[in-house]
Amino acid sequence: MGILITSVQVPFIRGGGEILAENLREQIARRGYRVDVLTNPFRFSPARSVEAAMKWWGEQDLQQFCASRVDKVIHLKFPCYGAHHPNATTWMLHQFRSYYELWDEAQAADPENRRVRELVQRFDTESLARMPERYTIARTVSDRLSEYNGLESVPIYHPPKDDALFYTGESLPYIFAPSRLEPLKRQMLLVEAMAKVKGRIHAVIAGEGGHEAALRQRIDELGVHDRVRLVGRLSDEQMRAYYANARAVFFGPYREDYGYVTLEAMLAEKPVITCEDAGGVLEFVIDDATGAVTEPQADQVAEAIERYAADPDLAVAQGRAGRQRYRDMRISWDAVLNALLA
Repeated sequence: MGILITSVQVPFIRGGGEILAENLREQIARRGYRVDVLTNPFRFSPARSVEAAMKWWGEQDLQQFCASRVDKVIHLKFPCYGAHHPNATTWMLHQFRSYYELWDEAQAADPENRRVRELVQRFDTESLARMPERYTIARTVSDRLSEYNGLESVPIYHPPKDDALFYTGESLPYIFAPSRLEPLKRQMLLVEAMAKVKGRIHAVIAGEGGHEAALRQRIDELGVHDRVRLVGRLSDEQMRAYYANARAVFFGPYREDYGYVTLEAMLAEKPVITCEDAGGVLEFVIDDATGAVTEPQADQVAEAIERYAADPDLAVAQGRAGRQRYRDMRISWDAVLNALLA
């Protein structure tokens, strides 16, 4: 049986979507199937590029490639699910969010953007309605699909990469915040919170991205060089070590689809500090039980950090509770594949 996974790629950007596609391919291959990933480059703008991407995928018949037959297709992202195959399903990471919940007044002022937004939403509804079964990576994504497109779907949670390799160590006085450096991940909120924290604790922000210059400038303005460190890109081993010895993990994105950081923190037995509008993160973090859920305000985040700084035992207890919650939720690749390959 030949299985094809479809996705799109923005050159030089590697994140959760790319990791998920690779992990899914590996897990399917372990079950003895022929499997490959088909990608196509994607441009967020201008609007005509988004329209062109929909047209390209909508013209693809994925049943046969040269001498290789494709028996099943699993679509991960917009606009891949516009392609044609009689046995296709989606395990949706997210739609094109700029034309959904991230739509803003600046976009709305452009008639071309408004026109293409209508095309995108119609394309999504019609393409996804053709599928008898639809899956997503989280309840947050399913809720969006229901709200905007009137389509039901089933969320299936999956483990992060190398989940068995995470471990816990000492609870040292630092907050760890790994993620791409971009406004939606809101590392700026942590930087500004650290300017208000009085306890003896610092923050380690890991990752690369277009928001790095702005973060460094704000660190300069606030004079918190001794309290906030940007350590750049880390190896997987370094990342796990930082998780293992942190007091807590900060992950306060805006309406995140899923968020590997949350699950990795739980596997390392660390409480997660997040925000009330963090989206998929809130499907895992329970306030005052496995972490802290605050308003997306620097002073609120600072209060949560102060609490863990003053009470290491609390951080340890909530971290253990997070690991137990992960177990109780039965997050596994078997659950994913049993649904997608049925």
